Amino acid sequence: MPKIKTKSAAKKRFTLTGTGKIKRHHAYHSHILTKKTKKRKRNLAYSAIVEQNLERTVKQMLGQC
Repeated sequence: MPKIKTKSAAKKRFTLTGTGKIKRHHAYHSHILTKKTKKRKRNLAYSAIVEQNLERTVKQMLGQC
């Protein structure tokens, strides 16, 4: 069996944590920031965990499953 290639888009966007969860970045934090509140921009800056129903799909893209 050949090796499964990792999707390069997923490789750039997701990272695995030590416990096996998948970290992602929030969207809407790159431009048009003047109309967004400080609180909203601050919360968008932090990373988040991928939801459980999408975890399997992202792991397939990363070549984990």
